[in-house]
Amino acid sequence: MEQYDILIVGAGMVGAASACALAKRGFSVAIVEAFEPQPFSPEQPLDLRVSAISAASERLLDDLGAWQAIAAMRMAPYQVLATWEWQRSEVRFDASETGRSHLGHIIENRVVQLGLWQAMSQHSNIRLLTGTAPSKVWQEADGAYLTVGDQTLKGRLILGCDGARSRVRDAAQIGLTGWQYRHHCLAVNIKTASPQQAITWQEFTPSGPRAFLPLAGPHGSLVWYDSPEKVAQLMRLDDTALKAAIVQAFPERLGEFTIEGRGSFPLTRQHAQHYFRDRLVLLGDAAHTINPLAGQGVNLGFKDVMELATVLGHALDCGEAWDSLEVLARYERPRRRDNLLMQSTMDLFYTLFSNDRLPLKLVRNLGLMAAQNAGPVKTQVMRYAMGL
Repeated sequence: MEQYDILIVGAGMVGAASACALAKRGFSVAIVEAFEPQPFSPEQPLDLRVSAISAASERLLDDLGAWQAIAAMRMAPYQVLATWEWQRSEVRFDASETGRSHLGHIIENRVVQLGLWQAMSQHSNIRLLTGTAPSKVWQEADGAYLTVGDQTLKGRLILGCDGARSRVRDAAQIGLTGWQYRHHCLAVNIKTASPQQAITWQEFTPSGPRAFLPLAGPHGSLVWYDSPEKVAQLMRLDDTALKAAIVQAFPERLGEFTIEGRGSFPLTRQHAQHYFRDRLVLLGDAAHTINPLAGQGVNLGFKDVMELATVLGHALDCGEAWDSLEVLARYERPRRRDNLLMQSTMDLFYTLFSNDRLPLKLVRNLGLMAAQNAGPVKTQVMRYAMGL
């Protein structure tokens, strides 16, 4: 039996970041991942799964030693975020208003993961096991255990970083609250006629938002929220017909483009009723999923990583039992509060803008106009979204 301080299930973005952050704090870590990410090549088409990495997440990735490797692959910084329903009610958040060069970066999830895997390889106190998922997850009074192939691993804690269908959460018998939204999401990668853009924008419509995210080079990601039936219909179209549908549904500012790839997924909200039970701890999508309206999903997961590493590291430095319920509660309390606030805020926007009632249209567009001229309040909202 191999023994470590901490075992981690899932070496995606949040799991790999957790391993690096905890290894830096002096913990020994074993991390298990069934699927290795495909190595990066500049000639590869851009992935459909991308994230808007905030300034705070960028700072974390830099601190963990992953940012330089990520930047050497590909990313797209953006300086401006614009959102509107009526053109005259457009709100623009500009990085220059906070004295920064950019609001964040749009990066393929795999690229972020690869950068973190490179960072993990620099730590002698991290062992990465790939190719096999744990066949058993359990805990006893003296520790938490994983069976991986013919090996048994023991740790003082197991971190569940294994996504929305978390096996660690199931093993801990932690329940969920949540629901599926009435929208699905169509993601379409495009090649644009214009060079790499520095703005991400979102237009609200009664049937759902339409968004553009800049990708590296003359590329972008279109996000089309609509009913499950409509999204399924769009997925069945050939590229020519899909492009015609996009031209009709998206604003003119999109410009000329060609389609390079597409995919669809349902929108769900989940929140674990607890973030830990005894020695099993949840982070990222295993603990919470959110409407992707503002692209905050992985940023919330990285905040979980920062909080847990800080709490456990401080307890270790102070000679406390860092795997105690009291210490783990110091992680859960602030993260549940912050994640619930962000979930509820996104749901408020989603509900407010997903109908066609004229009185509500007037109210929400007047609200957007007021937000555009809110001065210091608008700047503070920007800083919060950036994690500053």
